Amino acid sequence: MDYYGSQLTRLIEQLSSLPGIGGKTAQRLAFHIVNMPKERVKQLSDAITDAREHICYCKNCFTLTDQEICPICSNPDRDRKTIMVVENSRDLAAYEKTGKYRGVYHVLQGAISPMLGIGPGDIKLKELMQRLQEDVNEVIIATGSSLEGETTAMYISKLIKPTGIRVTRIASGVPVGGDLEYIDEVTLLRALDGRVEL
Repeated sequence: MDYYGSQLTRLIEQLSSLPGIGGKTAQRLAFHIVNMPKERVKQLSDAITDAREHICYCKNCFTLTDQEICPICSNPDRDRKTIMVVENSRDLAAYEKTGKYRGVYHVLQGAISPMLGIGPGDIKLKELMQRLQEDVNEVIIATGSSLEGETTAMYISKLIKPTGIRVTRIASGVPVGGDLEYIDEVTLLRALDGRVEL
């Protein structure tokens, strides 16, 4: 039933089609947008349009950027001999927020998932192997701990090991503040295997 008229209903429908936005959140956002000053609505609309028109993938690492080469790849202070492989740009941003990693990245744009029909040729593996022709000492595989992330990590490891380049995997285990009784066995086993000297 159309409670608000076609314009507001259409706005709610468009907002609810976004990932993670349910019907109630879409309605709340729509009401907020309608009550915003017209200039702010135009700025929001322009930002969305401009982002869609100008954002592309970095030619080196394949993260999202509005330049040909992203700020990380173009930064001369980054260690180009260490490449961290992540599934998407959100993962890259999470590591950058730590402020501790000084190497560069390679964004796969997904993970291998036979059930979804995503194979090695559907993600940026060929491009990763091309980057390894340069002077690289270590590849850190930082894919997720899901079945797809693990499958991708194992596949990458088997591809790279014959080159002699060091391949490492990020540690996984018990989260800070996690209650051991609620953590699954695989995570506990990984935490045990990845233990470090104190």
